[in-house]
Amino acid sequence: MGEKCQCCHKTKERSDEEFTRLIHRLNRIEGQIRGIRSMVERNAYCTDILIQVSAVNSALNSFNKELLAEHIRTCVVKDIRNGKDDVIDELVNTLQKLMK
Repeated sequence: MGEKCQCCHKTKERSDEEFTRLIHRLNRIEGQIRGIRSMVERNAYCTDILIQVSAVNSALNSFNKELLAEHIRTCVVKDIRNGKDDVIDELVNTLQKLMK
């Protein structure tokens, strides 16, 4: 937790509860992806695969919503309270990327 990634300069310390929730969601999504791969390997019917892909997209969207809400409640609020208003531009940029 709180380990610096190679793609950015910021990190976040997550509570054990938040960390566990996010990891559980990602584990479920990972399982769904493995299921889709298995379907392709077994030559499953196209629409059956597409329905499962749609379910994964929905799960990823739910993950994003949870992570974004937590980000706003914690990181964004903290930065604004500390006078770091550039976090607003960062949030707007992130939302624009999510809404592509």
